[in-house]
Amino acid sequence: MRTFYSVLCCTLISAMSFSQETKDKAQDSISQKTVKLDEVLITGNKMTDPVLTQVSNDYQKNIVQPKNVADLFNNINGFSVIKRGNYATDPSFRASQYEQLNIQYDGGTKAMNACPNRMDPITTHIIPEEVSKIEIIKGPYTVRYGATFGGVINIVTDKINSEDKGFHGKVSGGYESNGNSFVTMLQLQQVTDKYDIVGNVGYRDFGSYEDGSQVEIPSSFRSTDYGLKFGYNLTENQRLQAHWRQSFGRDVLHAGLPMDTDYDNSSILSLDYKWSNIGDVIKSFTAKAYYSYVDHLMTNTLRPSFMMTEASSAVDATTIGGKLELNWKPTSNLNVFSGIDLFHIARDGGRDRLVKVMNGMTLPTPRLFKDKVWQDSYIDDIGLFTEAKWSVNSSTIVTAGMRTDILTSDIRDPEADFDAMYRLKKRTEQNVSGTVSVKKTVSDNFILEAAFGRGVRSANMIERYINHFTVGQDSYEYIGNPNLKAEVNNQFEIGFKGHEDLKGIFNSFKYETSFYYSFFDNYIVAVVDPNLTRKYMPTMQPVNPKVFQNLDNAYKTGFEVMGQLDFLNDYYMKAAGAYVYAKNKDFSESLPLTPPFKLMLSTGFEKEKLWANAQYNVTSAQNNISKTFGETKTEGYQTLDLRLGVKPFKNVSLGVAVLNVFDQTYHDHLNFSFNNQADFGAVPITEPGRNITVFFQKKF
Repeated sequence: MRTFYSVLCCTLISAMSFSQETKDKAQDSISQKTVKLDEVLITGNKMTDPVLTQVSNDYQKNIVQPKNVADLFNNINGFSVIKRGNYATDPSFRASQYEQLNIQYDGGTKAMNACPNRMDPITTHIIPEEVSKIEIIKGPYTVRYGATFGGVINIVTDKINSEDKGFHGKVSGGYESNGNSFVTMLQLQQVTDKYDIVGNVGYRDFGSYEDGSQVEIPSSFRSTDYGLKFGYNLTENQRLQAHWRQSFGRDVLHAGLPMDTDYDNSSILSLDYKWSNIGDVIKSFTAKAYYSYVDHLMTNTLRPSFMMTEASSAVDATTIGGKLELNWKPTSNLNVFSGIDLFHIARDGGRDRLVKVMNGMTLPTPRLFKDKVWQDSYIDDIGLFTEAKWSVNSSTIVTAGMRTDILTSDIRDPEADFDAMYRLKKRTEQNVSGTVSVKKTVSDNFILEAAFGRGVRSANMIERYINHFTVGQDSYEYIGNPNLKAEVNNQFEIGFKGHEDLKGIFNSFKYETSFYYSFFDNYIVAVVDPNLTRKYMPTMQPVNPKVFQNLDNAYKTGFEVMGQLDFLNDYYMKAAGAYVYAKNKDFSESLPLTPPFKLMLSTGFEKEKLWANAQYNVTSAQNNISKTFGETKTEGYQTLDLRLGVKPFKNVSLGVAVLNVFDQTYHDHLNFSFNNQADFGAVPITEPGRNITVFFQKKF
């Protein structure tokens, strides 16, 4: 780590003195335009944008309800949400999830979960009112943003508008009827030619919601968040920016997990630097460093098991990373990005169990046991990459990139049984990944894209080091495997998008589709080992634990399709659908967490001061399941959502929505089942019934 930051500091100093003449000229006049940092991956520039990308809606414009950041993915084609409650939710894209997706904030900042049950995924560490858009690279089709297996998700938060000089701000609030929930946020910013500063603070209080059968689902939580971003224009072409944010979750109920969160505190610091327009060959230099720390406490105080065993687990996670990248153009038609990035994740913490009842007998004096959860483990990843974009002609761009990742992993405080099982020692791995793609502008109205990517992901810390803990959808104990091979995604994809201008009352027709096929090497799954037995409560079923291992033969294939008809200038009709089929040929079943076919049908209008839409969501049954993972078949369902927004006055926005209008009782295939909950069996968590939401925002 010291070596990395020494390199970072030296490179920054060198970069600032690279051209004293350029610097002196820049200092003679203060820039009226802020240098744009690389917080956004997709800018609408075909020369630099990755292939096969997608940008979500403008949430700042259309948001009408308070929600968790992960819920923002519900309306993005190809996405589903893995739900353990209202708070612990993760996005899933094309049956890839968790570390299979490279999820980051603002072009590279990461914050990893401390809880092995993922009570605190990366989506919990910012508030959704901060999110301006979500960018998706649909597969391993770039090597510039870290090791990527199933795709890149960049959550873009509010950026300062350099044209809004002076003091500005906004205040917003929202309410949900189902759960009696509310949110508030205040944001203030000061912008000058030389510097800018923006701060925000928010509070969220969500109650437990009711499903369509008026059954209350334990899912309440509270969180307080604040952030501060400061940018300074060193010269006309150089900018330095610091971003600090903290989030404090309290009293979080997790319907699908064995414990609840007493508190979850996260701190994230990021530093960004960019020097643009350096010269004819060296175009720009960027540097990024970030740090995050998550402190998490979970207990079973409110669970039935508390009467027999009091359990509390205090765990923490530290994430440190950074990146140096040089953009250079050796020729006019060749644009190259070369750099180095680093990622470090360390976790520690344990669980205290005060056992009151053992073997059916009440103990006269409860016995205290201390279990090691993370066993003081870490994973380091240093990556080297180069990606080149070759403009073959005015209509064709070929992109090729390669990266190598050198990983070091170790467990510094192992449990005796885990050490005896594997004879642990520090491990070093080297992964090589790459991509090649072509983007062809056939006409002004039609773009064709094709790509191949080889994405490589080494096992995460749960898959390596968890030791007899229930971390899955089922009641099995799970055991990690520090000797796992890295899983490889060999993905082929072809896609096209375009639009046709129409006449009469019809304005245009937009369309977009992608077809992909992936075959996997060394896919990682957990499989029951009949030669091992449970460590905790050994007589409880299931007796045999699961151990993570590699598969030899697995694949997935699928598509996304979208069509939109615009008419009468402001009106539209849209259909978007996604399907994925996954196969574990080793066990003749599906890969786990594979969503069913989904179709979204919507219609509405957007005027300057008024907009509205109706969205009909159709989800098919899922019979292609992974029994090894503990999945059960899921019935299909349909829901209807209505939304309305209005700007009655200048800088004032009001929104109202009715979600699940027909008060359907249903659950998504990826929802976890109730776990250690009074009055609930082991059935999947149901979704909220009818929910009326309102939203207000005032800018000044």
